Amino acid sequence: MNTTEVTAALALRSVVDVLASADHVTVLCHTRPDADTIGSGLAIAGALRSRGTVVEVSFPGPTRLPAALAELPGADLLVEPEDVVGYPVVVAVDCASIHRLEALAGVLESATESIVVDHHASNVGFGTVNLVDPGADCTAELALAIIDALGVPLDVGVATCLYAGVVTDTGSFKWAQPKSHRIAARLLELGVDGRTWTRHLLDTHRFAWLSMVSAALDSAVLVEEAFGGRGLVYAVVDHESTRALGWEESESVVDIVRTTAEAEVAVVFKEAGPGDWTVSMRAKSEVDLVPIARAHGGGGHRLACGYSASGSADEVVGQLLRSV
Repeated sequence: MNTTEVTAALALRSVVDVLASADHVTVLCHTRPDADTIGSGLAIAGALRSRGTVVEVSFPGPTRLPAALAELPGADLLVEPEDVVGYPVVVAVDCASIHRLEALAGVLESATESIVVDHHASNVGFGTVNLVDPGADCTAELALAIIDALGVPLDVGVATCLYAGVVTDTGSFKWAQPKSHRIAARLLELGVDGRTWTRHLLDTHRFAWLSMVSAALDSAVLVEEAFGGRGLVYAVVDHESTRALGWEESESVVDIVRTTAEAEVAVVFKEAGPGDWTVSMRAKSEVDLVPIARAHGGGGHRLACGYSASGSADEVVGQLLRSV
């Protein structure tokens, strides 16, 4: 094994040692949860519960869990943020920084042992034990490694939670590495209904979503000279467009905008509330987005990053354009 592999193996061993000896564990997912954070969190929690561990899972409010994620096996382990006990061992899953835990950050900080399990390149490690592997396609891959190292046999419920993370964070395998395909095959062979869950998680939207997408695409602007001539395309989803839908319905817009042939980078500005924006950035292959995201207080992967911003649409767009 090379140095990176040795470091990862040691980190995995440390995580397993802590979890194997814990009687009570709190698992925390990031704000505005997606399938990777919830799927990974529920999978780890489900495996621990099968060992007899008392487990609770939560994520910061006030946003609600998207309907498809609320149907994942083990969702009964989810508790409201205000009801979190905060056990001595706390696991943060898929959180690029402690700020992604918002009001629940204190739960992690007060833990005797805090475990960080993540695959974002911008994660510097904020736990007492850190399993951070930017080479993984998703945090679900690392959650599976933990479950295997604990010696817990996979059941179809835990496997379904893991599949949710794998299929969404690879864009339904459009940018998956070979290992993700092998993991998916293993999970499907255990009985996961891949067709149904892929449809629920990626291909099901309310009718109002069509109007929101139409407005977003109508706002699209192409800046061909950006990024040294590689091109940038951006679109705006304002609060009026998302108010009737919920924040999760706007997450897919960036994957439509990124299909623009003339642009290496796609950005979507989503207004969660008046003047309160989340910015999603995607690159195809050549541009490292992490430095840009960090400059705006965010983070992520080399080809997929995000951050938060405040102001009018013109102001937040201008801030980005000045940095590229």
